[in-house]
Amino acid sequence: MTFATEQEELVEISVETETLSETDLLHKLVLWNDDHNTFEHVIACLVKFIKKTYEEATEIAFTVHNEGKCILIEAAKHELVELYHILVLKGLTVSIE
Repeated sequence: MTFATEQEELVEISVETETLSETDLLHKLVLWNDDHNTFEHVIACLVKFIKKTYEEATEIAFTVHNEGKCILIEAAKHELVELYHILVLKGLTVSIE
């Protein structure tokens, strides 16, 4: 019986692996430091478009300022593309990795 249970688990894992596609892999929406956006503008964009709280957005802005970049979201690439374009239109420096 133990063997059957182990075999069933292996089958389940195998099925999960087969259903993953390249578009389901996690990508990162990264915000980069730049010299032209103010803290207030970055924070406002993160609150409005990324749905962060003011406190979370402030923390992200300081992380970007001090470390040069910060990951905003990890998701499937197709879920990040629209947010990427919105933030670019608002003047933020972002990338999808």
